[in-house]
Amino acid sequence: MNLKILFEDTHVIVCYKPAGVPTQTSKIGSQDMVSILKNYLYKNQKEKKEPYVAVIHRLDQPVEGILVFGKTPFAAKELSAQMQGAGFGKYYQAVVCGKFEEKSGKLEHYMVKDGRVNLSKVCDPSIKDAKRAVLFYEVEEEGLEDGEERSLVNIKLETGRHHQIRVQMAAAGCPIWGDAKYNEKQSNGRRKIALCASHLEFLHPKTKEKMIRMKAEMTGQDIERIRRDVERDHFMSAQEALEYGIIDEIFDPRKKTN
Repeated sequence: MNLKILFEDTHVIVCYKPAGVPTQTSKIGSQDMVSILKNYLYKNQKEKKEPYVAVIHRLDQPVEGILVFGKTPFAAKELSAQMQGAGFGKYYQAVVCGKFEEKSGKLEHYMVKDGRVNLSKVCDPSIKDAKRAVLFYEVEEEGLEDGEERSLVNIKLETGRHHQIRVQMAAAGCPIWGDAKYNEKQSNGRRKIALCASHLEFLHPKTKEKMIRMKAEMTGQDIERIRRDVERDHFMSAQEALEYGIIDEIFDPRKKTN
């Protein structure tokens, strides 16, 4: 696997997780992002000892996208504190089956996890171990795929529950395309879930700088433009993101796949 590093210094490492690779696993002999990063760091460090790699947040195994890891105990503690507060922004893009009545809005449910089958579901708040789940969405495009409605949706997570986006989208009547666990009507044989962690926002654990310079370097945009854009409440369209340099290709839900 070709490891894609988006940003790295002595405190943090930000990378891309491919679909199908777990963030961390206890299965012997199984490849995960932690072991991949440890191998990468070991090969590139002078002192040959096991590198420190701390998991700050996770992505479901079938989901692709951006992850940040701590390279020191100090960085891990600072980033974990941001995760518990309001300083850590997690943004996703998804293709869902169906259409929302409102083009943008807030989804709020209570969820409970069944560890025996590794599934979560929406439940009544009075249920034991029920946890509040909140996300914000904005519909970017709508179209037809083999006569069925599809929508491209931008998502911002406020909470981080087990399978949260997948469960809440299904509960809203718009399950994610390709989701074998929560999309009961999935019949197109698609193996890859159409969900991607597209963007992260956090403060650098040491410098406290908002991590937007990394984005500027990746997109080629002027740092002041990046600063203005991330500080305003705005979701880019697919075309804007393509021209900006954040993405390389636009997925069109209206086009048929072979």
